[in-house]
Amino acid sequence: MSEAIDWDRIGADLDAHGCAVVQGLLDAQECSAYAGAYDDQARYRSRVVMERHGFGRGEYRYFDYPLPERLAELRTGMYGPLAGIANRWHGAMGIDTRFPAQHDAFLARCHAAGQRRPTPLILRYREGDYNCLHQDLYGEHVFPLQLAILLSRPGEDFTGGEFVLTEQRPRMQSRVEVVGLGQGDAVIFPVNQRPVNGTRGPYRVTMRHGVSRVRSGHRHTLGIIFHDAE
Repeated sequence: MSEAIDWDRIGADLDAHGCAVVQGLLDAQECSAYAGAYDDQARYRSRVVMERHGFGRGEYRYFDYPLPERLAELRTGMYGPLAGIANRWHGAMGIDTRFPAQHDAFLARCHAAGQRRPTPLILRYREGDYNCLHQDLYGEHVFPLQLAILLSRPGEDFTGGEFVLTEQRPRMQSRVEVVGLGQGDAVIFPVNQRPVNGTRGPYRVTMRHGVSRVRSGHRHTLGIIFHDAE
C-alpha cells in the first residue's frame, strides 16, 4: 500500500504547497463500505454534532479500538514514511521532538501521557453543512501530519464541500489552498504548523483546515490522525 506511493513527490508537495494528494488510496468498494457503516454505532466510541460546539454543521464519529483491520493497516502503513517528513520538518523549525519509525512506539508515548482514545473518524455532511477552520490537536503529543480520504463522489453524491487549507505567515495575510479530490483520494496536510523557507532560513507558518458548504447531496470523509486523544 504505502510502498506504491511516490514519497519523494509527497514530501516535495508538502514542502512547496502545505499539502499532497494520493490518488486512489481506497477503491470505490472500500469507500462505499466505510460510508455505508456510518450508522453502525458498535464501531464508534463517540458522536459529535458540530453545531452544538460551534464547529460548523454536520457530524462525525470517532472509531473505537480495535480499529477495523483495513483502517488500522492504513494508519500504521502511512505513519512510517510520514514520520521521516515530520522529523525533517521539526528539525527545520527548531523543535526538539522526534518521532519513532514505528507507529506502535509513538502510540505508546501517547498512551503513557494519558492519550488513549483513538482519533480516526468518519465525517458526514448533508446539504448546507460545513466544517469551520480548525486543528486536530487532542493533547500534548501531536503528530504533525494527518490525512483525509474522500469517500463520496463529487458531482454525483454531492456538490460543493471542497477541502480547504489556510496558511498564516507572520505579518502577512492568510493564504488559501482548495484541494480537489476524487472518490478514494487522500489529502495529506499539517495538523498545526509547517516550515517555509524564507530569505533568512526556515520559519513556521500556522495551518488550519476545513470544508466549504455542501450545496447538495451527502459527503462522507475518512480522517486518519496518528496521535490519540486524552
